[in-house]
Amino acid sequence: MSAHKEGDPTTLKRLYGRSQGKPLRAAQQELVDNLLPSIAVPEEGPVTAERLFNEDCPLHFEIGFGGGEHMAYRADLLPNHGFIGAEPFLNGVASALTHVKEGNLANVRIQHGDALQVLERVPDGALTMLYLLHPDPWPKARHAKRRMMNDGPVRMFADKLKPGGEFRFGTDHPIYLRHALMVMRRFTTEFEWVVEGPQSWQVRPSGWPKTRYETKARNVFGHEVWYFRFRRK
Repeated sequence: MSAHKEGDPTTLKRLYGRSQGKPLRAAQQELVDNLLPSIAVPEEGPVTAERLFNEDCPLHFEIGFGGGEHMAYRADLLPNHGFIGAEPFLNGVASALTHVKEGNLANVRIQHGDALQVLERVPDGALTMLYLLHPDPWPKARHAKRRMMNDGPVRMFADKLKPGGEFRFGTDHPIYLRHALMVMRRFTTEFEWVVEGPQSWQVRPSGWPKTRYETKARNVFGHEVWYFRFRRK
């Protein structure tokens, strides 16, 4: 893994934001207490497909999975692939666990906490797909260093993806969009933008399901949503 410079403001060392909202329902709490420990990412050691799923399968990683709809859809679509999701918000974890139980998804592992701490333990070149959908935009300029789309994390994304692997990024926030594309322009030797025209970022690609957050962004806030695919060179 590439070394990150100490003191680099574009290197994210921790996640910011709330960790829990409204109290969990009894059924959700039961899943957190009983299902989560059985599918949680190990706290130490390498994070590999063989260790998590007992086979050398294609490995997917979703950073901040929200309510888990996208992760569950993809896991159900690709049952022979392994999926790792990380989310610091407990209510989102509980929602994802509900999807895992209802879908009987044996190919999902969950980290309740910091995604980067887990991603650091994934061997370089091990990931087939990496997803970052609607991350917290931190729109104020003084908070820009808190954004997940910064040089440090993106450098790690490049390290962890195998050649030909894909990084998918989606946002409904124009400030974050401009910032993210500016960052990605510094990684043209690592990533190729998979694009054929405006429809490539204006229309949701096949196999990319609509989430509750996206529906809210469009229908409640009237936001446009942009979709991006970057292939690891």
